[in-house]
Amino acid sequence: MSEIKSKADLINRIKTIKGHLSGVEKMIDEDKSCEDILFQISAVKSSMNKMRNIFLENYAKECILERKATNASQAIDDIIKSIIKYSK
Repeated sequence: MSEIKSKADLINRIKTIKGHLSGVEKMIDEDKSCEDILFQISAVKSSMNKMRNIFLENYAKECILERKATNASQAIDDIIKSIIKYSK
């Protein structure tokens, strides 16, 4: 498993997402083909999913580390609930 991502890593990922969104806006403005726009929207969705997964991974690690000595079972339950809730 990778280490918890730094703020800089997360900010860079957000900038990538903004770039994809700007690309969609520009493509619509320039009347690009629907297929090309859908491809770019897919890139936005993929980037957002990666960002969500980073946050879920970081949350899981932090949650386990914080509760390791006190209540690991509850930490695992909380992580599973979050994964189910935010993976839709």
